[in-house]
This record gives sequence, structure tokens and C-alpha cells, in this order.
Amino acid sequence: MKSIVMTMRHGVSSMSGEGFKQDGVAIAPLVYIVDDDGDFREEMVFGLSRLGLDVHGFHDAAALYRAYAVRPADIVILDIGLEGEDGLSIATHLRASQSVGIIMATARGSIDDRVGGFKTGADAYLVKPIDVRELAATVVALNNRLSRHRTPSPPAAPQWALAEGGWVLADGMGHRLRLTTSERRFLECLFNERGKTVGRRALVEAIGGDVYDFNYAHLDTIVSRLRRRAQKADMILPLHAIRGLGFAFTD
Repeated sequence: MKSIVMTMRHGVSSMSGEGFKQDGVAIAPLVYIVDDDGDFREEMVFGLSRLGLDVHGFHDAAALYRAYAVRPADIVILDIGLEGEDGLSIATHLRASQSVGIIMATARGSIDDRVGGFKTGADAYLVKPIDVRELAATVVALNNRLSRHRTPSPPAAPQWALAEGGWVLADGMGHRLRLTTSERRFLECLFNERGKTVGRRALVEAIGGDVYDFNYAHLDTIVSRLRRRAQKADMILPLHAIRGLGFAFTD
């Protein structure tokens, strides 16, 4: 096994390379590695991928930034001695605005180099030659620590729409409900005043009823039936009855 010098802000971390899992679930953080040594980069990408990590390699800062703008990584592994913008500059740039784990993987092993790496924002500092299993263990340990402090993204909100000429209610999350004539007209009226309360009289006119000779309780029947059918389609309608006034569709 090749030797490795590893220093971390919060202590040394080592793990087995066999199955990086947490609570029985495989961990696969997105990892970018930047190194202009093609052989080393390809060896690490191949080895880390074999150990279950999602890894992509880049030869310089520009290539990293292009990929990062499209899909930010969880962990970035940086060589210091890159052509063009060096690893310390990249780390400073990433640390200024991003919550990302940064690992230095470099041949520069002096105390001054390591201190400089940590000052620019590195979370771990590894000195080549590096065994891929310990690099993977460092990635996973760092990702586990960062994950405890990351704020989970809120679930995507439904994007309600009337599709197919208004005959289908869609929530933008893959659920669809085909509407009856009364439901279609009822919802079209509410959608035209999205977020506002629509009076019962306006809704009666929308479904083609006579406002002077209409059983207004029928509106409640339409709404109740619509909610039940939507629930069966795994949709929870933001359809609200406003006491004494009418109904509102809010999303």
C-alpha cells in the first residue's frame, strides 16, 4: 500500500474502502478532482468510482468552473501545482461563496504548505503518494461531517396547471386528473383569479348555472367530489372554502 500523510481540521479519519454506507444506505457524494497529472487523475477517478463514489476529473480551473456552474459538487479534490490558476486560488474562490468540502491532494508536504492550504479553506490535506482507499475514506468522512450541517432542500412545490384544453388538472409532479365539464369550468374560473377568493355567484355563472335558480349546495358537492378524486390520484388540492364568500385556489 502506498503511504499517505493526512491532516484534517477535526482529526484523522479512516474507513474501510469496502462499501461506504450510512444506516445501510450507500453514500455517493458528487466529487470533482482537479489535477493536471492525467495518469494520477484517471487513477483516482477510476479507483474512487470503483468504491462507489460519483467522481469526475478535470485538468484545470476553467474546466472545473464550467462543470461546477452546471452542477455544484459536494466535495472538490485539488492539486496545488496546477497550470494557470493554482489549487490554493481555486480553494479561496470556492470557499468564498460555496458550502463545499475541499480536500488538497498534492506533492507539497511542508508545514508551510499545509498551513497555507488550511488558510485558503481546505478541510483536509493529503500528501502524494495517495492510496485511493484512504482518499475515498477522507471524502466520505468529510461528506458525513458536512451533511450534518447542510440545510436540506425543501421539497419541490406543485406547479398546478390546466392541460389539454383545460380538461386535465396537472400538479407538475407527474400526477394528472381528467376533469368533468363542471369541474373544468369551476377550476378555470378559480385559475383566472389564482390566489383570490371567487364568489359563489361567479362560480355558478362559470359552470353555466342560473344564479337565481340554483342550489348553491351543489358547489360544495362539486368541490367535495373533486377533492376525493384528486386524493385518489395522489394530489392534494390547494382548494379552500372561504366561509360566507366562496372558494380560492392557492399554490
